[in-house]
Amino acid sequence: MFLAEAAPGHTGGERLSDLLNNSGSQFIPAVDAETDAMTFVRCENLALARVAAELEPNVVDQFTIPTEHEVEVRLVDGQKLRGLITYVLPEAHSRLTDYLNSAPPFIPVLEGEKVALVNKRHVAYVETLRR
Repeated sequence: MFLAEAAPGHTGGERLSDLLNNSGSQFIPAVDAETDAMTFVRCENLALARVAAELEPNVVDQFTIPTEHEVEVRLVDGQKLRGLITYVLPEAHSRLTDYLNSAPPFIPVLEGEKVALVNKRHVAYVETLRR
């Protein structure tokens, strides 16, 4: 993927989530690591993308306690992933369903050392897990 050196809305360079959630981008350029060929991926057809967690920092105010849910996400193609969904919303709208319905098209799911950016259009269901 090709990311810009600066991004609107936060300091530092563009993140993969910025690129995927940009409503103006229908196609994004990428280079195939095996063939070195340039490809153009249609965002809505991309089910998920994984990136190192340090490249997708969860920007949460240090004085605000985020809501966290350990979840299993099942995609329509049968893939499953487990991880943590973290967000901050007003208390009256802080249910997981509120977040899923208001979140951008690609939602971050923390999977240990990686973040999976999951396209909501490809999600069959999200199940909360007991801790």
